[in-house]
Amino acid sequence: MLDSLIGQVENWTTLSIVLLVVAVVAYIVAQIAARVIRRVLVSVTGGDEARNFQSPIVHGPIRVTRAVVFLAAVLALAPPALRLAGMQISWGLAPEALTAWLLGSGLRVVVITLLTYLLIRVIASAAKRLEAELSRGTSAVEAAERAKSAKTLARLAQNLLTVLLTAVATLMVLRELNVDIVPILTGAGILGLAVGFGAQTLVKDLIAGFFLILENHVRVGDVATINGTGGLVEAINLRTIVLRDLEGVVHVFPNGSVETLANRTKDFSYYVVNVGVAYKEDTDAVADALREVGAELAADPAFQDSILEPLEILGVDALEDSQVTIKVRIKTVPLKQWAIGRELLRRIKKTFDAKGIEIPFPHMSVYFGEASRPFAVKQTG
Repeated sequence: MLDSLIGQVENWTTLSIVLLVVAVVAYIVAQIAARVIRRVLVSVTGGDEARNFQSPIVHGPIRVTRAVVFLAAVLALAPPALRLAGMQISWGLAPEALTAWLLGSGLRVVVITLLTYLLIRVIASAAKRLEAELSRGTSAVEAAERAKSAKTLARLAQNLLTVLLTAVATLMVLRELNVDIVPILTGAGILGLAVGFGAQTLVKDLIAGFFLILENHVRVGDVATINGTGGLVEAINLRTIVLRDLEGVVHVFPNGSVETLANRTKDFSYYVVNVGVAYKEDTDAVADALREVGAELAADPAFQDSILEPLEILGVDALEDSQVTIKVRIKTVPLKQWAIGRELLRRIKKTFDAKGIEIPFPHMSVYFGEASRPFAVKQTG
């Protein structure tokens, strides 16, 4: 194959020297081009030159420019150098044609590549800025929760724009290389149409997932009820949302099938208790006892950081068959309402027992005819 390209090689030493000289000259030209690009990028980005040289937005294009210019210089210089050395070669362009291509299409290819790279780096920086903006919250807990969805959304936008830019730049480079891109565009259009018809559910899930993440209705770590199934949100993807219930069962819902979504831990939570007492009890005294329990719970160092507001007495909620129901609720930070609620119920029971407030419970009296007629009991002492 080598003989077919450069003919019969009579002096391998001359060939090696020529190629070495060509490589050295190409390397010098590449270094000069890289320095020029470096100065241009540093002046555009501003700031300290050394610091900007270490920045990916500057260092990346320099490496690409150095490699492209080195390869182009070798291809341009090798054929005439070998001819001058007296070797007959069957490849390589005429110097005039090569110069015209390098100053025309070749230059445009380099410009397209560098601009695409710069735009991709700008998109990456903008995605980080978007992530930082969306991660802001009024508290450290909220900021951490918002950061999870913000990172997902920022990466999604960055990947989509990067793929789009890369595809457009590739088509432009192929056109500069005189490659017919009409079949590529036609094939992409047919493929997109086929995917659109054959994967409507998938597209629906992806669009629903994008807006689910964008609108921030639910986040990883929330407790939510989706289509009647409740659990801890373990993952929010573009296509699915994953819940794990109290028994450890994992439920996977396609985003397009989510009809109802109830978030139990959005910003804050309430624990609601229906307290039943006997009809003979004074409801005002019961309310005072409940406020006392709420104040003691809020003052406890183990729970005070999780309670946002004092216990709220909503009032008498129902007059049932065997009890008067008083509804109360307490406001807590997300995910703490169940722990606070269990402790509240424990303290209500102990306080009612100490104050003699009766908590009614269902019971039944059974009579067995004449054998179980009531009898008098005489109290002595």
